[in-house]
Amino acid sequence: MLDFFTIFSKGGLVLWCFQGVRGPAATAPVNALIRSVLLQERGGNNSFTHEALTLKYKLDNQFELVFVVGFQKILTLTYVDKLIDDVHKEFRDKYRNEFQQKGALGLLNGTFDFKDDFMRLLRDAEESSKVRAPTVMKTFEQSLKSQKTVKCMIETRGEKPKEKVKNKKNKGSKKDGTEAVAAPSKASAGDKQLSAAGDKEELTKDEILQKNREEFFRRHMKAGEKSRSPKPDAQKEKGKKPRVWDLGNSNAKVLDYSNSATNGSAEACPVEEFDSNMALGDKNREPGRLYDLEYESDDEAEEEKVVQNPSKPSVKKGGLGGMFGMLKGLVGSKSLTRGDMDPVLEKMKDHLIAKNVAAEIAVQLCESVAKKLEGKVMGTFTTVTSTVKQALQEALVQILQPQRRVDVLRDVMDAQRHRRPYVITFCGVNGVGKSTNLAKISFWLIENGFSVLIAACDTFRAGAVEQLRTHTRRLNALHPPESHGGRTMVQLYEKGYGKDAAGIAMEAISYARNQGFDVVLVDTAGRMQDNAPLMTALAKLIAVNAPDLVLFVGEALVGNEAVDQLVKFNKALADHSMAQTPRLIDGIVLTKFDTIDDKVGAAISMTYITSKPIVFVGTGQTYCDLRSLNAKAVVAALMKA
Repeated sequence: MLDFFTIFSKGGLVLWCFQGVRGPAATAPVNALIRSVLLQERGGNNSFTHEALTLKYKLDNQFELVFVVGFQKILTLTYVDKLIDDVHKEFRDKYRNEFQQKGALGLLNGTFDFKDDFMRLLRDAEESSKVRAPTVMKTFEQSLKSQKTVKCMIETRGEKPKEKVKNKKNKGSKKDGTEAVAAPSKASAGDKQLSAAGDKEELTKDEILQKNREEFFRRHMKAGEKSRSPKPDAQKEKGKKPRVWDLGNSNAKVLDYSNSATNGSAEACPVEEFDSNMALGDKNREPGRLYDLEYESDDEAEEEKVVQNPSKPSVKKGGLGGMFGMLKGLVGSKSLTRGDMDPVLEKMKDHLIAKNVAAEIAVQLCESVAKKLEGKVMGTFTTVTSTVKQALQEALVQILQPQRRVDVLRDVMDAQRHRRPYVITFCGVNGVGKSTNLAKISFWLIENGFSVLIAACDTFRAGAVEQLRTHTRRLNALHPPESHGGRTMVQLYEKGYGKDAAGIAMEAISYARNQGFDVVLVDTAGRMQDNAPLMTALAKLIAVNAPDLVLFVGEALVGNEAVDQLVKFNKALADHSMAQTPRLIDGIVLTKFDTIDDKVGAAISMTYITSKPIVFVGTGQTYCDLRSLNAKAVVAALMKA
């Protein structure tokens, strides 16, 4: 049974609606469909789930109409696709003249009495799903058994089936091929054995091969014993001695920096002297400003030269041929069909995959563009390629622009008014740059006047605490307490290795609240998305401490793996959360963006999967190499040939 069926224009005007069951109106699920699918250019799949309802929809691009049907997702209604197609055709044909003649006024002033037609189509669709053709049994002539003769099915005792004999011969030839090459002298030895055994009884082929193998292994065992070196008389002492470096210190206590007693004191992170230019990079930057990501196209100047200075041979070959070549592919005020777009979409899909977009996402994007353009009437001098490319660019920009913008500085100031620290948790797979980009974000926050406490919750990786301690010393050297009224702007909270990460994060947040820190940055251990115990521990850390922002750190080098990582991270957080509404990933930090040139597809894959914004982009090794995402720059790099 259907919950509702509604027809509305893309401008938001409801033309006709059918309510199948008593209950809440269809406003909430339809609005969710518009926000999450239609406005975000995610129309690759014609199905959408909202709470307990499944919504299926169809677009009419010629008259700018949307047909939506909703039903309970526990039901399996096989006739819904047929119903929505029939209703679309019937409604469009019935009011075609009204749409064409009056246009928008026809939608505003028109009266659409469609209930009787809809009920007739609904009954037809339900009956067609019930009436199914009975399954027809195969005849004997259609079966494989009829193709066999009686002779091939008779087996004599002692004889093996031909197929099995052939298989054994093939297996034997594969196994013995290497032995025949390795030992070419076996043939003569085999002949001697055959002649010796021929007087007693005739050997089978398998027995001959077995004897040859035994002889082969016997020879190699003797050769191996001769080549073995004699064992030394003096055995080495068991156990591993620690290596002592010439310029190092052999005392383990001196080398152990994970002393929890130093937390919160300025002496824990002494000021380090180093070249600040190496850490800061650009000297002309504005302190505290997060610059947008930039992309400069190298092909614009070349294209202008080609247009301004065409070569002479091309003019000679022009004439009528050039005229027809220019007019070829022009649509000429006709409706676009799927056949017109398929060749262009196939090239666009291959282009997106080559730019590091996940293959699954590329297919869904092209499908969404096809549904958006199918049936749309184009201008006279517009090519199919330019139309599809323009629609794809608009879809990509819409995907990269988030539904909700994450403004970290505004949220930190809001937390300050409530006298509590703003907590950010970083998570991701191994080696993507969580600690490095955490230090960059710390530097950006310090330059904006906020004090930072770094919680070292990576208690697994060797050197993780020491890496954060080094960053803390260098950040304090760049922003000494003297420049901030004697206040230490960044401190490290750590408890060494092998401890519970969730407990350390909880203690760090409590310490930050008592000491008046503005921001707490929680560094977690890298983990693969398939490691269930580590994913459970991450979900526990997030559920127990309830951070204000959960950032997934992913590298721009990843391709199809981006989909698997984000889907499984979100699924693990949802499955292992103790809350009724689980806490999922809130944003993305895209790292190593300076290593990919124009292969920026990972940004599209990550935002398409999560519908979450890319908050920060890492573009280098210095503390200033942090950018905010510029959607148009990324799309320009993505569409570059």
